Order: sequence, then structure tokens, then C-alpha cells
Amino acid sequence: MSEVVFEETATMIAAGELQSFVPFGREHCRNHPNAFNLQLRELQPASELWSSDGAAGLVGSLQEVSLQERERECWQLRKGCEGVREEEVEFEEELYAAGAVVVWSQGSRSQASNVYKAFTVDGPVQQALWCNFAAPQNQKDEEQQEQQEEQEEQTVCIVQSSCINVHTVSGKDFISPLPFQVSNVWATKFGLLLERKNTTTDVQLTAPGESLPTVFSMLHPLDEIAPVVCKPAGQFEGSRVQYASDSSRRIVFSCCRPSLVVSYDTVMGTHSVWALRAVTQDERSTVLQCSAEPVGTPLGLMALGLLTSHLRNISRMDSPGAPGLGTGTSGVVTSGSPLHYGALHGHQSRIMTSSPGSHSRVHSPSISNMAALSRAHSPGMAAPSFSGASRFNTSLHSPSPRVHHGPAPSPRVHHGPAHSPNSTANDTMLALEMEPIVPDLCMEQLWSEAAGCHRDMSSQASKVFLTSDLCENRYLCFLVESHQQLRCVKFMESNNTSQLIFTSVTTIAAKDAEPLQNIDAMLVLEACGSLVLYTGTTRVSKVFVPGLLSPSFSLTNHPSHLGTPAENVSTPANAGSRHLQRLDDAAMPSPVSELRGPNIKHHEGSFLEDYSFQHATPCIHALRDSVCNRVTLELTSGSMLRISIPEIATSELVRKCLQAIRFILPKEAAMKVLVKWYNIYNAPGGPSAHVEWNLFVTCFMTLMGYNTERLAWTRNLHFEVPLSPVIAAKKARPSDGGSEEDLDYLLGSHYHRQMNPQPACCNPLSSESFSSVSSPSGPSLRLDSAAPLFPHVPALFYVLHLLHQELQLDELQRARASSLVCLLQQLARDLQLDQYVDQYWRDYPSLISSFTESCVIDQALIGQMQRPSFLRAEPPCVLSWLSGCLRGEESPPFPCLPVICQRTRLLVLSYALYIVGDGSATSTGAAKYLVKLSAGQKYCTSEPLSRRQSSVKVKSSSESLAEQLVVWLTSEGFTLKDLESVPFGVALPIREAIYRCREQPCSDWSEEVCLLIGRQDLTKQAHKMTLAKSKASVGSGLSLEPPAATEADEEEDGMSDIIQEVTGLIWSQDLRVQEVRRLLQSSRPVRVSVVQLPEVSDHEYIEEKENKLLQLCQRTMALPVGRGLFTLFSYQPVPTEPLPVPKLNLTGRAPPRNTMVDLNSGNIDVPPNMTSWPSFHNGVAAGLKIAPASQVDSAWIAYNKPKSPELAHEYAGFLMALGLNGHLTKLATLNIHDYLTKGHEMTSIGLLLGVSSAKLGTMDMSITRLLGIHIPALLPPTSTELDVPHNIQVAAVIGIGLVYQGTGHRHNAEVLLSEIGRPPGPEMEYCTDRESYSLAAGLALGMVCLGHGSNLIGMMDLNVPEQLYQYMVGGHRRAQAGASRERHKSPSYQIKEGDTINVDVTCPGATLALAMIYLKTNNRSIADWLKPPDTWFLLDFIKPEFLLLRTLARCIIMWDEILPNTEWVKSNIPQIMRGTFDPSEDINMETMAQAQDYITAGACMALGLRFAGSANSDAFDCLYEFARTFMKIMSFAGTAAVQTGYYNLQTGLSMILLAMSMVMSGTGNLKVLQLCRFFHKRTGGEMNYGFHMAHHMALGLLFLGGGRYTLSTSNSAIAALLCALYPHFPAHSTDNRYHLQALRHLAVLAAEPRLLVPVDVDSLKPCYALLEVTYKETKWYKETTVELMAPTMLPELHLLKRVKVKGPRYWELSVDLSRETQHLQSILSRDGVLYVKLRAGQLPYKDDPQGWKSLLASTVNHRSSGIRAFKPEAISTFTSEPALVSFAEFFCKTSEGVQHRDDTLLLFSAMLYECVTQECPEMLPTYIAIEQAVGALRRADLQQTFPLWQMRLVVELWDSRVQRGPANRHDALLTSEFLPVMKNMVDAVLDRWLTDNSCVLRSYMRGEALPEAARSIMLASFLVYRSIPSLKNTHAQLEGCSSLGDLLWRSSRLRIPLRDVLRLVPVLLGSGSGPLGPSGLPLQAF
Repeated sequence: MSEVVFEETATMIAAGELQSFVPFGREHCRNHPNAFNLQLRELQPASELWSSDGAAGLVGSLQEVSLQERERECWQLRKGCEGVREEEVEFEEELYAAGAVVVWSQGSRSQASNVYKAFTVDGPVQQALWCNFAAPQNQKDEEQQEQQEEQEEQTVCIVQSSCINVHTVSGKDFISPLPFQVSNVWATKFGLLLERKNTTTDVQLTAPGESLPTVFSMLHPLDEIAPVVCKPAGQFEGSRVQYASDSSRRIVFSCCRPSLVVSYDTVMGTHSVWALRAVTQDERSTVLQCSAEPVGTPLGLMALGLLTSHLRNISRMDSPGAPGLGTGTSGVVTSGSPLHYGALHGHQSRIMTSSPGSHSRVHSPSISNMAALSRAHSPGMAAPSFSGASRFNTSLHSPSPRVHHGPAPSPRVHHGPAHSPNSTANDTMLALEMEPIVPDLCMEQLWSEAAGCHRDMSSQASKVFLTSDLCENRYLCFLVESHQQLRCVKFMESNNTSQLIFTSVTTIAAKDAEPLQNIDAMLVLEACGSLVLYTGTTRVSKVFVPGLLSPSFSLTNHPSHLGTPAENVSTPANAGSRHLQRLDDAAMPSPVSELRGPNIKHHEGSFLEDYSFQHATPCIHALRDSVCNRVTLELTSGSMLRISIPEIATSELVRKCLQAIRFILPKEAAMKVLVKWYNIYNAPGGPSAHVEWNLFVTCFMTLMGYNTERLAWTRNLHFEVPLSPVIAAKKARPSDGGSEEDLDYLLGSHYHRQMNPQPACCNPLSSESFSSVSSPSGPSLRLDSAAPLFPHVPALFYVLHLLHQELQLDELQRARASSLVCLLQQLARDLQLDQYVDQYWRDYPSLISSFTESCVIDQALIGQMQRPSFLRAEPPCVLSWLSGCLRGEESPPFPCLPVICQRTRLLVLSYALYIVGDGSATSTGAAKYLVKLSAGQKYCTSEPLSRRQSSVKVKSSSESLAEQLVVWLTSEGFTLKDLESVPFGVALPIREAIYRCREQPCSDWSEEVCLLIGRQDLTKQAHKMTLAKSKASVGSGLSLEPPAATEADEEEDGMSDIIQEVTGLIWSQDLRVQEVRRLLQSSRPVRVSVVQLPEVSDHEYIEEKENKLLQLCQRTMALPVGRGLFTLFSYQPVPTEPLPVPKLNLTGRAPPRNTMVDLNSGNIDVPPNMTSWPSFHNGVAAGLKIAPASQVDSAWIAYNKPKSPELAHEYAGFLMALGLNGHLTKLATLNIHDYLTKGHEMTSIGLLLGVSSAKLGTMDMSITRLLGIHIPALLPPTSTELDVPHNIQVAAVIGIGLVYQGTGHRHNAEVLLSEIGRPPGPEMEYCTDRESYSLAAGLALGMVCLGHGSNLIGMMDLNVPEQLYQYMVGGHRRAQAGASRERHKSPSYQIKEGDTINVDVTCPGATLALAMIYLKTNNRSIADWLKPPDTWFLLDFIKPEFLLLRTLARCIIMWDEILPNTEWVKSNIPQIMRGTFDPSEDINMETMAQAQDYITAGACMALGLRFAGSANSDAFDCLYEFARTFMKIMSFAGTAAVQTGYYNLQTGLSMILLAMSMVMSGTGNLKVLQLCRFFHKRTGGEMNYGFHMAHHMALGLLFLGGGRYTLSTSNSAIAALLCALYPHFPAHSTDNRYHLQALRHLAVLAAEPRLLVPVDVDSLKPCYALLEVTYKETKWYKETTVELMAPTMLPELHLLKRVKVKGPRYWELSVDLSRETQHLQSILSRDGVLYVKLRAGQLPYKDDPQGWKSLLASTVNHRSSGIRAFKPEAISTFTSEPALVSFAEFFCKTSEGVQHRDDTLLLFSAMLYECVTQECPEMLPTYIAIEQAVGALRRADLQQTFPLWQMRLVVELWDSRVQRGPANRHDALLTSEFLPVMKNMVDAVLDRWLTDNSCVLRSYMRGEALPEAARSIMLASFLVYRSIPSLKNTHAQLEGCSSLGDLLWRSSRLRIPLRDVLRLVPVLLGSGSGPLGPSGLPLQAF
């Protein structure tokens, strides 16, 4: 055997999986209704088609067409691995182009191909390719783009002659016109590279010495095509940066990762490699400057200008692609997958991979001029050589894209006066001043072939690809077909990875080649036609393709089958039966029948004879389309076969060993080993998979110099036979966990026999091995020092030892570790590393005892072995390292192989972090715990290891350590699944950390962390779900569905979308929500009940009914305003349906006969336009239902536009509502313009207010312009008078206020200030409804300067407060300043005002402006201006209404003084009204009563704003009391009511009602609801439209958003509420005189979601949960904590310190608001869904309000009795964990057929109880594992000592926790009595063994060789569990101790724990006679 290994013989490997290959697209195109097939159908009349000969004719013509098409077809394949499929399937994607059709299909080995997308374009497809474009997130900030990772858009690009169609995976289509003809297109990391076709006219056109760019880039389909700059290498003149304009240079290849381009120079005949990157600023300027120098003649410059313009012109003509081409989603292309055009069809191959292109795209066309740009030629035109400029114009006649190429130039391309050939050059120069197109990309030359070595013009590479070899060297290979050679250029990254360095070139003779990406190899077709596998430049072996060389394929003499030689090859359809039928009748079985089966062996001779047939058989003439390890062979017969090349290893263990070998060996040696192994493993007819490991051991040991035939155990490996022929026939599947091969191997190995309970001595193997030991000097057992790996044995041994340690930390891999140990122990023996052998024996006592042979290595040869520095005598053992950590000892850093030993690294650092408490372990301090091996360490480089200084490190609190650990593990990608595979002892500290974090997690952890700690509630929270979205899953069980009969009515009222599950929890006791719906519905006719008195005639009776109906309609028309607030944001619209708008029904029904009553009968006068504003409000109400989070786009908004003009008012309201919920920003500017030009007043109002609300406070310029057009004061004085309707002006002014809210913008403030007092002009303008305009200007001014107070920057000269004061109290008008002076020269001819201010107009606006500017500033001097006058005389001069406004304004300025009690309200009434009156004074009682009521109402209003949304009970009681008082006054028809007047009282009452509903907003308070209902019923008398509006707004605010929203008290919200609740309500439905009705809806801007809805994470249903809310301390109250039962409204977040879900029912969850409120805000904005998780053993509040039914309630007092009382059957009532339920089902009950012992059942039940009550169900496996380990030890059937290691770690962790003090015990996971009991059992077993066998232990510690029988498993167990160090040096130190103290001192240096030393005392000190130590202490005490 050994001779064979080292001669490179002509080895061969077998290829697998032969299938015939036909591109799937070809099949698909046959059935595709493309143009060709359609033409054919048209050729013949239908009758002929069906006649027999007609059909034949059709078939004939079809064949012709397909032959033509076959000429033009091309395809490429790539590896696909996408998110489209959940499981990670490997599949291939194919892009096939033929004619005008492009087919993108996907298919894998296991699944048939299917079409993913198919595209049909207009013209013939020149090329189709995949390309990834990087789309920057944000166009505006280019600086940030550098940092941003840009989004990748995966696309298919289809190149036609005049344009490129780009189709993205997400469904966008672009068409990019091409300004020139393109010869080739390449996909790169940045986008597309285009190569321009060189045409003859170029030569004529270019000025001397100047050539045009040939390479252009397109970074995005919407970007301009820009020339590429190139930077050649070299020091001489040519090295400066210039355009890539060398027409002799052709690109032959491009790839994305690394970003390279390979070009070929047709003149020099050499190839060059270029790096493609974004162009730098310097290069850009260099190029643009140098092109500006005059070149040759001025013609060059002119040419440039013209062509730049021309290029631009064409590329600007973007047309949006047809949107109907299918919108699928496709995932990400993984990197490094080669996709090839075949070389056959003359297409260059390419590699295309995705890349996160993160370059910045620059839009700065600032530089003046630019050199040669490409000309655009009309392909159909000849270019006669004119002279001078006229030649130039010809070149301009280029057809625009998509125009048929005829000689006629298309006229729409021309620019400037260049139409006629007669125009002179100078004209043209002047006409065109174009800015140049800036280059985006630069090609920098990296490497070039040496010139002259092959000056053969045809040596252009036909194929270029990247490949890498097994040792990770990378090569760029190009195939020069004319020379039949493959040149491989090795390249590597420079140290800072910024540059690629190309080194050596190797040439391989080859006819064709393809890379095999995932096995690091390439397949080469040699000239003789044989296939050879190379890895890099190293030849591996020939590849044998079964069946290709056998005569059975020789089909030449069977003409019937001529076209289809591949039919006989197995296709996927018949792959199961791989038998080919012979065409002749010979009975010889075909060699293909079984690829690796035994019968190939019979034919090996015949294959060589078959070589003579080769001329007759189809042989391979090309390779193409390699994907992963599959490649297509093209045969000379024209058919194609797809084969796969086998991988280097399928077994995980072999793969890991190879990795380790490759890591440690020098590259050449590693390559030898890998190639050798590959050949042995894949030899034809070679081994089946399950002897892979045996094969590996044999191969590996032979390479090291062993003679495997002579070593007993390796010799045995040769003879192991597979157990069953069935498994042998199956191909091995690559597997992650374990596969059948491992099992078979274990069953067949003698390790398995060793484990069988036969006594060891009767094993025939061991007797054999003893005989061989007896002649150790025999020549057989020497190592051959000439073997290639002989020098590296120690290094290899150490690496494999570390791999063994790694495998031990993974339960799934541990079985493999035992097979690795056989190899390790042999190497350790031969290297005389006794401690290693001892360690292996301790781990696998029974296995290692059977191996005894060792091979002698000559002393002379030992010098040849390189003993690396890292190989220490003491073996590194990861378990003892971790155990040392737990005992608090200091250990040297643990060695670790980077990449290979990931698990070791993770666990070592986790222990360092969590147990040692070193917070830096995972970041900077890792070197203290881990030492990384590197391949180059041959001698010691690391400085002597210093001990860690524990004193320095301050222990951070264990809480934060646990958090750090969990977060770090997640960041390393560690999941719960990984944790399950960590052995139970090692995993315990991690589980403990997780358990601690679970109790009190941070609210802002990522989803992965929450998954790891097992808090599904938090995971779900991090998932960002809204209730409406989860309704699909949740809403199926809605509890409060109305009965089905009323469905039709329910739909119409527009209120059916309130989430009833939530409202049902908030108001569970009554049906108040139904009542509100009843009050607010306006879609059904009202009941008109009028009794007909005897004396009333029928006609009068009808009139009476209609009058009554008119009164009722005043109420109906006012309802939508309230309904909009009630249904706020409660609906997610369906994008394919229009928004349902409920009707506004103004008819009535009269009982008893239910006759219809209608207003349009003409009996009574109905005001005109009565319904226009109510319809507007109805539209707003419908639009406000749309939630801000829903998907709304511009098209949907336009789609809702009504057909009938009478619905235009509703649509106007709908637009305003969309603005209020923020969706109007998506409306295209074009559409906004459309709506405004219609001139529909309502639409303009709705749109202006909507757009402004959507852009609140942004100072958006485009919106400002939009509003400015509608405000004459903002236009320049000389501009034309636009006739803007008054209401639109009002809306626009408010719009300015909204857009500039809080910005303090000076110019707008100045204009608005003067507009408050705008005088009426001549000719009637500005004369009607002036009050509303003045008010709007005041409100807008207040919003612009909102809350700025006296520090209005830069407005001191405007004297804003003084001016406002003057507007408020009157006085002389000041001269108009500035722009508006011109306007107001002549006074109005209608209104005589004189030169004083009309206070009645200006006062309200000015008062509110002052209030808003000084809002919450507590500015007393301003507030005093607003005090009501304190003399009767002055009081008479002020309208009572203005007193209300002044009081309101004064109170909200003195914000902090507002107190929620009646005394404070009354304190606002002036002194003179509160005292007793002197009857002598002439007091107008009416004045006094009105003033008092209005002042009270104003104060109440201020109180409502101050406590808006707070549900403050004091404020509510106070307001309620005043409401009762007012109602009492109204109910007396006595003096007071008469004096105040009904209207005034009603106004005051409405304001108080609104104030109350503001305070109780969203809470649905019953008392307020009763008041609203009371007013709803009053329809007669003075109850007008405005009062109804006020009352129903109050109702809407009370149930804002169905109880999910409430009001905010931010400045912005107060401003919105002041606009919306302005105390003057309209008198009738068309009244806008004092206040524009549309502004009533601005209340929405004050709403904010503050409802917190706990949702059970298991059932996904809303539930009750107890919250603890802590308020921050303020000057009014100390820090207080209240308990609320959620779902509940939270107070405003800035008042809160903490919100916490309280136990004991649910897992605690705390949100700390002192740090940041963002998290809670995002929860609230997503429907307030807070996921909570029920603790095990608890029931939700709904089922168990008192908490008496829970599992723990009955057993709180007696814990032990709890276990007995616990019935496993009852488990399902208190835990939903399926694992626990089934555990109880199967393990805790007696079932027939399985005889459980009672105590086991009891034990399992106790474990289950423990897990449930302690809330750690994941500890159940750990409990069981501990129990199993201890049981096995007691029964003495322990096979390995591994479980004891784990047990020891558990005990040590427990000890370390208990030692810290009893306080810490509750932290530990294992708190019960279970662990101490188990520990005692282990101690008892081991102590019993020790008393019997102390002599064995003593002789072991002396280092004497023990006889076979004594080396028992128990001894190993004792040594492991008692942590007694390794044998050799120990005894000398412990043996001769005189006393116990001496012993203790010595043992502490050996790091033996005290508890274990005391067990050894009798052995070491005494005679070992008895269990009593010399100190007289019984051993059991320890």
C-alpha cells in the first residue's frame, strides 16, 4: 500500500449523477405564444390546420423556425439560494433567451424546473443577463450615502438594439434607451457596463488625436449613461487618467466580488485585469479639465457639445415599463456563483454575483465641458463623408428608441438650429451650452500579460473565470482556445484588503475548462478529449464519466435515432433505474447501471479496449454552465449531459479533520494530503460512504508513515464490511447531524463490540493485540520517516486533539469524538505523551484499554519532527478548564483553532464573562482566556503567560453580567437550538443567566435576545405587529359580533370597524359603545313624530312634519363631526376597493304608518346648499377612519374620486382627512395641481388644509408656494389680482400657520400680524365674513410663534404683543408698512370704519394669538392685559363672548396656576361681581349675568385644556358641578335664564361639556355620556346646528378613536384644540362667518394613542393585566405609584417614570421611561399591543378574577405536600407548554404495557412540579440527565466518564452559588433538594468503591502500570469526579506527607478541591484500612 501512496499514479475518479441536459427555456418557448408561433398560425387558414397534410406542413414550418431560433438562443445558469423557499434548498436558476423571449426558470435536483418569470420584448433580444443595481436610500444627503449600506435591487436586464429593459424582482420595470449601438453589456458590482460598437464613421468623425469613449456605465436604470474613466499602470505619459476610449480594447469578463474587469487588446494581443471602482473626486476633475483643453480643431469641442446634448436627450426619454409583467419576489443571489454563457455560441462567459454596492452616486453636473462622448448613429444609415460641420449634423440623425430603423431620421431628437446641413459650425457652438456628463466609475489597471509572448491576433480568451484551490489560493483563469491553453493567474488581497496583487502565471494545456465553485476545483477538458480535475494549478485526477466511452453509445449506425443520442442517458424521470437499453441484442449489462456499485469492477478492462471506438462515439468537445459542483458536457453529437463531480467529504467528522489539517500544515503539504485523500475517496467503484472514516484513518496514517497493515486496529478497518447491501446502494447524503454511515460504522467497528457487555478478556482482538505487543522491536512497527507528513506528526496530533475537545462540547457530535480518540491515542503513544494517553483513558476507559500497540520512532528521526511550541506535556482539557473557572481558580488561556473550534471559543468566553465576572472577556480581554493557534508557530512566540490578577477586576453586579452574556451570545448567533446540544453540566451557567434575564428583561432588547431567554411576549413585541394586522389570526373569535340579521344596517353607519375585542374589555359591564353608535349614526331616516291636532288641516300637518324634520336634520347634519372623532384611525383600507362612505340621510319616517317625510317636496323653504358642509364633514369622518399605518398611495386616492358631482363635497372632506392622518404626502404634486385647477371651492379648502396638516411644522417650500398663491398678502404687490374665494383664503392662512408651526418664521409672522387687521378694500373685496379671516390670521400667527413668548428671535421691531393688544382693545389704525401698503390706499366704498380698528373683527384673532404665543410661559404681565375689566362702565363695552376668550387666553398663559377646583374657577370672576351690590348703583343685571357665565365658561375651557386626556377626577368633578349649575339655571324659566339669554347659557354649557369631554377624552365616562345623550334628544327651540355640533364633538372626544386615543397637552395639541373648539359655533349649516367649519376637524392633530392593550402571546387575544405606573415627581405631587388594570389609558408619557406589568399572573415586564420613551411610544402607536405571557400555573383574570384557582394557591404553605397533592393529569390546566403536557402524559402516569416503578413515576412527577412552579420548563432535560447519569453509575453500567464530568460541573456551580451566602440561593436554578440527594448518591457509590480498592488507587498514583483488570471504569470515574490530576508527578508530591496539614498544603498547589483531598486521606496517610481518616472524622461528613 505504501508504495502506491507516494507515486502520483494515473488516478481516476468517477463522476456522478449523469443526466441529459436541455435548457428548460427551450421547452418553455415551444409552448410560448411568441411572435413566431403566432405568425405560423396566421399563415394557414384554420381548416387547413386541422387537415392532415396541413398539420404536417405546420410541423415542418415549426421545425424550420425552431432551427432558425436555435441559432440565436443562449442561456446561462447560476446558483440560486433564495428567501422564496423556506428551507434552504440548493437549486439552479437558468436565464434563457431566444428570439424576443427571455425565460427565467428555477429548478433543483429534487424538483422539476418551473418558470419564475418570462419576458417578451418588442425586438430580438441581443443579450439577457442578471444584474444587481444599488439604489441609494435617500437622494438628498450624499454625504451620508458613504456610510449607508445601499439597498440592492435584483434585476434581469434584456438588451435590445435600441434600449435595455430592466425588470426588478420587486416588480418595477424600467426602459433605458441606448444612445449608441452596444456590442456587449456586462454586469458589475455597481450596475451595467456597456461597450459601444465601433463603426466606420467613428474614424471619420473624430478630430485628429482624439478618440471617443468606448466603455460606459449605467448605475441605475434611471441614471444617465456615463463614460468610464481608466487609469493604466505605468510611470510614463500614458499613465494619466483618461476616458476608456481605446477602440482596440475589448472587455471579455467582469465580476462583482472582487470587482474586476478583464479586457483584451486586439492590437497587442494581451489581456489586462482592471479593478472597477467608483471614481474619486480628483480623477473626475482631472478628466473634465483635460478634456477642456482645445484638441486639434474647434470642431472637436463642438462635436462634444452636440453629442452630449444628444446623448442626454435620448437618455431622458424614459418611459415607464409595462407594469403587467408579473410581480413575484425573488431572493438574494449568493455571492460567488458563476453563471456562464456558453463559449459555443460565441458569448463570453461571466461571473455575476451580488454585492452591497455602497458607493456614493453624485449628481453634480457642475463642470463646464467634457471630451469625447459617444456619437449616436442610426444603424440603418450610411454616413457619406460630408465636410466640416455638415458631417456632424448627419450623425445627429439618430432614431429615437423604439422607432423602426429606417433611413428616415426621427425629427424629435434634434436640438437647436442643427437641423439643416447648411447651418454653420459657429451657430451650433452658440446654440448648445451643455454641461458634461460626469463619469461614475474608474477602471484601474492591476495586471497585464507580458506582451509579445504570443503575438497571435486570435489569442483572445474565449472564457474567463475565477477559481480557488483547496488551500484557499485564488486564481483568475482565462482560456485561449486558439492556443488550446488555460492561463491561471494567482492573485491575493493586500494586507489592508484594499488592493489585489497578481503574482504568478501558470499555463495548463486545455481545450476547455469550467470552475467548480463549492469544491474549490475546476474541470479541464484536455485536447485528447479526456476530463481532468484540477484544484488551482494542481492536477488531481482524471474524471471518468460512466457510459461515455462504452460502445453502447455508438449510435452512428442507427439513423432512426440520429438527433437524440442523449435519450438513453438517464434523465431525472428514469434516474431510479439507471439501466440503459442496449440497441443491439447483446445481453451484456451496461456499465452505467450502478455508478459506485460492484459491477463496474468487471468492466475495468473493457473500458481500455473501448478506446478504439472513440471515433465512432460522441465525445466531449466543450464544457459549460458550471454551478456548484455540477457541469454540462457538450458532445460532438450536439447533445448535452450534466454531471456532478463528487465532493471532498460527506462525513462531518472527516470534513472537520481536513479543515484542521489544512489549517496547520504548510500549503504545499496540505495540498498533497487533500489531493491524495480526494483520489482515494472518489476512486471509481471505490468505497461506499459508510467506510469514509476508516478510509480516512488509513489514508492519513499511511501519509504519516505508519504501515496500517501491521497495526491490529487499523488492519481491522480494512475488513469491515457494510452491514446491509441496501444501505450500500444508497448514495450518502451530506448531513449535518449524523447519518446512517456513522451508525453503521459504529455498529461494525470493534468499538461497538467492545461496548457490548461481553467481558473484555474474551474479545479476540485484545488477545491478538497482546501477542503483537510482545515483539515491539519487530521491524513492522517502525514509522517510515520518508512519509510526507512525518515531520508534521506532533502538530497534526495537537490540532486533532483540540478538535476532539471541540466535539465533546456538542452532544450531537460526541459520538464521533470516540472514533477520533482511536486515532489520537495511537499518535499520543508513539509520541510518548503519556498524559494525553491517560486523559483519553479517563474519558473512554473501556475503549482505550483495548489498544496497546505502539510504534517505535527512532531517536535519530525524532529530530526531524518539528515539535511546535504549542504542544505542551499537559493536555488541554476544556472540561477541566471550565471546572477550574467554577472553583475560582486561575488557569492559563485555553488554546483554540480559529473558525474550526467555534463552540470552544463561545463557551470559554461565556464562562470567563459570567463565572469569572470579567466584563471585557468578550470584547477586549479575550486573549486572557483564549490563545489562538496559527499555522506558522513552530517555536514559542507568546510571552510567558502571566496569571490573571483577580484583584484588579472589580466584580460587576451579576445581573448585568447575565444580561451581557445573553446579549453577547445572541450577537454570536447562538440560539436555543444550540443550547440544547451543549452538554447539561456545561450549559447550566448559561441557563442560569438566561433564567435571571427572563425575570427582568430590558424592554428594548432585540428579537433574537428575547427568543434566547424564552420570552415570547417580548419577541412578539419586537416584531412590530398591529392589532389590525394580526386581526386575521386574532379576530376569528370576536366576542361581541352583532347578530347577523342587522348586518346590512351595520355596514352603512360607518362605525363597524371599532375593534370590539378591546372595547369589550375596557367597558365590559355595559353596552355604551353600541349606544354611542346609535347616537352618532346618520345613515338611517329619523323618526318624525308629530301628533295631528283636530283643527290642523292635512296640508298644514305635512308642513308641520317637514318643519319638525328640518329641526331634526340640523342635528343629523352635525353628527359626522363627532363620528369622525369616534371612529378615528380604526380602519385599514383595502387598496383595491374604494373607501365606504356612509350616506348622510336627511329623510324621516312618520309613525304610525312609517310614511316617508322628505324636505324636497317643496312645501317648506329649505335653505340652498344646506347639505354642502355636512357632506364635507361626512367625507372627513369617513377618511379619518383610515389608520396612519395603512398602505395608501397616490393611485388609490385618485381612485376614490367620485363619478357624480354631488359627491364632490364628500371627496373634498376625504382629502382633508387624508392630510390629517398623514397620507396626503403620498399624493403626487401633479394630482394636487389637478384638484386645485378644478376651481371647486370645497376641494381646494380640504386639500390646502390637508396638505398643510400632513406637513405640520416642516416649513416645506413647495407647500408654502401652493398656499401663497391663495393669499393675496403673500404675493408681490404688483401681481395680478387673483380672485380667490374667501373661504379658500381662510384655509390657506391657517395652512401657513400649520406648515410653519412653532418655527417663529419672521416674514410670515409679519404678514399674518398685518392681516389680522386687514381693512376692507374698495369694490366689495374683503367685506363679507371678515371675522373668520381675521380669526384665521390670528390663529395662524399664534401657531407660527407657538409658545415662543418674549424670546421671538428677530421680531423685536414688529412689537407683536403691543400690536395684538391694540387689535384687542381698539384704537387708531397704524400706517401699513411694507409690501401691503399699495393695496390699501383707497378705503372701502361699502363699509365706513374710519381710521380706528374695528375691534369686533380683530379681537378674537388677536386674543388667541397672544394666548398661543405666550402659551404655558406663565408671563404675568401679558396675562394681566387679558384680565376682565373691574368697573361696570368698562364691562359694558366688551362683548361677553370676548370675555370668554380673554379668560381662556389668560388662564392658558398662566398654565401652572390652573387648579382643578371650583374656587380657582370662581377666582377668575372680577371682584365687583362677587361682592354684594349697592342697590343705589344702576347695575345692568343682564350684563353682569352674561359676563359671569362667559367668564366661568372660559375658565372651565382652560381647565379642560390643562387636564386634557388626563381623566383627572378633581377636574372632572369641578366641571361636572358647573355643568349641573348651568342646567339648573336653564331649567328655571325664571329671571336668571331670561337675563342671561338662552343662547348664551347654551353656549356656556356647550363649552363646559366640551371641557369635560377633553378631560375624560377616550375614557367613555358614563356621566358625560348621559349629558351628551340628554342634549342629543333636545332638538326644538334654540338648539341650532352649531350646538348640536358642539355636543356631538364632545361625544366623539369622549370615545376618541373607539377608546384607543386620547388628547395630548403638548403645545401643538393645544393650538389644534383652540382652532377646533373655538367657542363660536355656526348658527346654521352654511355659516362660516366667524369660524371656518372645516377647522373643527383639526382636533385630530391633538389625538395621540395612549391605550395599552395586553395581548396574551399564546392565544393572541387581548386580556386583562395588572400594570404598575410610576409618576415622576413634580411640584404638585411626590413620586407616586398607582396600579391600573389594563387595557387602560396611560397618562402622558413625559409625566411617567416607569410602566411595569406586575406579577404574579404574568411575567414581569418593565419599561423605564426615564431613559427613553421611544420604545413605549412605538408600542402605543401600533395599537398599543403589549404582549404578555402567562406564568405557568396561573389563569388569566377573566377566568379567575380572585386568583383562587391557581396551582400554587392550594399548596402555598406545605411545599412537600404540594408535590404529593400534584396530579400530573391536571397539568394542562396551568401550562400551555406542549412538551410538559406530553411529558406528564407519557412519563408521569402508569400505563399498561410499560411497567414503571412507582418511585420513578414519583420522581418524574416531582421534577415536573419543580419545573412548572419554578418557571423553568427547559430544566426538565437537565434533571432527567442528572438522574440518568447517577443511575448508570449506581448500576455500574457507565460506558464513558463524560456524564460524571457534567455532574461534577453541576455540583461545582451549586457550591459556588451556595458559598456566596444563602441570599444568593434563590438565583440558582437548582434550588430543590434534588441536587444534594443526587450528589450524596454519587459520593456513596464512589466511597464504597474506594474502601474496597484503595490499593488500586494508590498504585495508580504511584504511576505503576496497572494490570488490565484493575484499570476499571470505576477507577476512571473516581479520578474524573474527584478531579485528581494526572498520574506521573502526582505521587511524588502527595505520598510522603507526615500530617494532614502537610497533605492539605501540598494538594492545594495541585489544585485538588479540599472536599476531594479528604476522601484521599486514608489512601495517602493511613494504611487504607478503614473509612475513617486519621483525624477521626467519618468520611460521610464531607
